[in-house]
Amino acid sequence: MRQLSQASIGETVTVSKIDGEKGLKRRIMDMGITKGVEVYIRKVAPLGDPMEVKVRGYELSIRKADAEKIEIL
Repeated sequence: MRQLSQASIGETVTVSKIDGEKGLKRRIMDMGITKGVEVYIRKVAPLGDPMEVKVRGYELSIRKADAEKIEIL
């Protein structure tokens, strides 16, 4: 499985699983990133952290460490 942090700019991916401890999973899901949702990769900062994605019609910046906990298809 690939992680969200490995997706390329301009790619649209589907979330298959969220790993991590309970608090982290809750925070990610509160941002609208849940299993089955499509995520579009808009930009990645020069050093790879953070990355900007579009999910559920809004733009969101997510840290690379958090993106590594999100498995994608």
